[in-house]
Amino acid sequence: MTSSRHLVDPELHALLDSFPEFELSDAILPLMRAAPPFTLDADQDGFAVVSSQRVIPGPDGAPNVEVLLHVPAETGALRGALLHIHGGGYIAGSAEMGVPAHRLLANSLGAVVVSVQYRLAPETRFPGAIEDCYAALAWLTRSCAEFAIDPARIGVMGESAGGGLAASLALMARDRGEYALAFQHLIYPMIDDRTCLDPDPHPFAGEFIWTPHSNAFGWGALLGVAPGSPDVSPYAAAARAADLSRLPPTYLAVGALDLFLEENFEYARRLTRHGVCVELHVYPGAFHAFNISPDAQISLQAQRDSLLALSRALGQENGSGGSEPL
Repeated sequence: MTSSRHLVDPELHALLDSFPEFELSDAILPLMRAAPPFTLDADQDGFAVVSSQRVIPGPDGAPNVEVLLHVPAETGALRGALLHIHGGGYIAGSAEMGVPAHRLLANSLGAVVVSVQYRLAPETRFPGAIEDCYAALAWLTRSCAEFAIDPARIGVMGESAGGGLAASLALMARDRGEYALAFQHLIYPMIDDRTCLDPDPHPFAGEFIWTPHSNAFGWGALLGVAPGSPDVSPYAAAARAADLSRLPPTYLAVGALDLFLEENFEYARRLTRHGVCVELHVYPGAFHAFNISPDAQISLQAQRDSLLALSRALGQENGSGGSEPL
């Protein structure tokens, strides 16, 4: 691969240098899970948001699912809700790592935010994680009256593997026809295992943070077969879906140096070809997970764009969101 360091936004160099370099493996995975998670800074003081943990019914024959719930204290008119799915390559991460950002989201948007603690691979292969997410969507929809949620304003959001699960959940909800999603908000989603076998990989994408080696490890852990194998379900890798029609409006954001750049491009293109409204953002000089930088202007812009899109999707254009960075 051609070095892409010279293409990195200079304000992101400090963040890039703070990430440890490692080659993901079975031996490294426990250390990766034990490392303190990167989180977006958010001052929780003064937030009128009630946060709690719930244990909800899991998929049939499977364990219950833990969710973290962030509910604006203000009551009154019905509000929207956001089902969040955390990233981590399908093998790591937790709902807890997003608590500061989710409290900020709930406060800024006036919306209920629910984050799912789904089962991780390789201990739980596909379809465990996506079925946990579907169980959370079912519980959230059934709980609309309890939390003053408008069932027509429930959306799904995720980053990286969480974005992949969000995209697969949108497909599963469409196909099962039990619960509706108003939108899908995908941040550099991990949606295509076939990227691991690309005969002509992008020469400048995927050098940093989440590399082709890590990608192959994550997909293999989730699928239990080699990435690129035949008959991989679209509920595991959303890009495998032949039919993308009747999916909800989609927001998709990715960095220009992210390994997922071209699979995200292609997914956005295909969505539009199937009549789905798509808002696509590509951030120059940005690698995977760039948006966690607390002060780089490109990261702050990505956070503003995301918050504004969520505000519109939740019907909160005139609310307090849209000015505070995440």
